[in-house]
Amino acid sequence: MLLAVDVGNTNIVLGIFRGQNLERILRTATEPLRTASEYGVIFRELIPDWREVKGIAVSSVVPPVNPALRKVCRDYLGLDPFFVDCNSDLGIDLKVDFPGQIGVDRVVNAAAAYHLYGGPVIILDLGTATTCCVVSTAGDFLGGVILPGIGISMEALFKSASRLPRVELARPPGIIGTNTVASLQSGIYYGYVGMVDGLVRRFRQELGEDAFVVATGGFSPILAQDSECIGEINPHLTLQGLRILHERNRPGLGISLGDEPWNKTASK
Repeated sequence: MLLAVDVGNTNIVLGIFRGQNLERILRTATEPLRTASEYGVIFRELIPDWREVKGIAVSSVVPPVNPALRKVCRDYLGLDPFFVDCNSDLGIDLKVDFPGQIGVDRVVNAAAAYHLYGGPVIILDLGTATTCCVVSTAGDFLGGVILPGIGISMEALFKSASRLPRVELARPPGIIGTNTVASLQSGIYYGYVGMVDGLVRRFRQELGEDAFVVATGGFSPILAQDSECIGEINPHLTLQGLRILHERNRPGLGISLGDEPWNKTASK
């Protein structure tokens, strides 16, 4: 059994794999000040069969959490965790100015997308931040863009404009809002849909060829309803990437890299 740990700014997502099968997904809040003992109690409560864990792969964008995580893996689970970084065997080449500065989540997603779909592939991560990255046909991670996520943008708007009410992100019935709430929802929803499609269009123009688009992150199912470019939603891309990279770097658990659950389809 493999434990995949995705440490994000808001949550730590735990994925339990048996072979290629992602059996369970568990979550706990990311708290940089938690001790290894506190994480140990949480992990054991979340994973009652923790003694069956034979390997641990970690992607972390919150460095203060890493020492406690490393200690809890060693002291409570008795395993040396594999932390993905730019020096890991990724199956792709990081063709950027400063590889060590790339967010590990972007690296894991790019490696997973290239392995699962081939290249060229564009990866949209629509979460706390919105990122758009591209991997070439040859497996070169070429870079991408980073901008505030939908939730951050909505929160900034509501805090800065006192007369605007908080609204739920939802697909509005039309783009022309007839009241303040409808106008806010339309602007946020269709604004981000247009931004995502525009970014992908420019990526493809700069590449000089078409590229498959895979989306992940909490907001991806919502925006995909009207996006003209998203070819597939893979909600567990990061966890799948951790499984793939663990096998590349820590082989021997019997986790196969053969047939995958997703197949590349024609892009939109």
